[in-house]
Amino acid sequence: MPYFPDANALPTLVPLVDRTIYPADRYPDGQWDYYRYYTTHFDAAVADLDADRRSSLASIYRRGDPRAAGKPSPNAVVTRKGGRFGPSHRAPPTAPDPALWPAADFAALVTAFEVHGFRGPCAWYLNDAANMAFARAAPNGGRLTQPVLFVNGMYDAINSITGNRMGDPMRVACANLTVANLRGAHWLPVECKEQLSAVIDRWLHDQALDNPPRLAR
Repeated sequence: MPYFPDANALPTLVPLVDRTIYPADRYPDGQWDYYRYYTTHFDAAVADLDADRRSSLASIYRRGDPRAAGKPSPNAVVTRKGGRFGPSHRAPPTAPDPALWPAADFAALVTAFEVHGFRGPCAWYLNDAANMAFARAAPNGGRLTQPVLFVNGMYDAINSITGNRMGDPMRVACANLTVANLRGAHWLPVECKEQLSAVIDRWLHDQALDNPPRLAR
C-alpha cells in the first residue's frame, strides 16, 4: 500500500482513481468499489467470505496477471454483482496457488481464519473517520523525513502506482523516498519472496542502514 499521510480511506483514495480505466459514470468508486461495499453491506460481505473460508482465501491470494494491467479490476463491480462472489454468495471451489503458499503455511492460514473468521479483518474498512482523525494528528502533517522504501507491484490492479496518481501523496510526504518495481501484484511477500528480499537488502545497503553504528554503553 502506498503511504497516505491522511490515512488510507475512501475519501483519500477515490479522488486518485484513474478515470481512463474507470469512467466515473460506470465506476464511481473505481477499483475501490469493494471497499464501498463493506461500508454499505458489511454483514453480507463477511457472510460471503465465511461461507467457505478455505476457498475464499485461495481465491483472494492469487498471482498477478500482466494481461490485466490497464483493465478494470473485478473489485470494481462487487456492488453491481451483489457481492464479491455474485449470486452464489460463496467462493467457488478454489485450490490454493502452491507458488504462493507451501501447503503447511496455507493450512495454518486457514486454521486461523476458521477460528476467527473474516469479520475482524474486514472491520478495518469501517474505520475511515477514526483512521483519518488519527493520521491528521501526526507530527508535521504526517510528513516522513526518514528513508522510505515503497515496493510497487506492477500488476496490482488495486494499489499499483504505475501510470496513475496513487503514489502522489506519498511522493509529497516522503522526503527520502525510493520506489522499486516488481513484476507481481497485491501479495508481493508471498508472490515475489526472493525478489522482495533482494530489493529490501539492496535498499538497506544503499541507505547505509544495513550496518547501523552501535550505541555507546
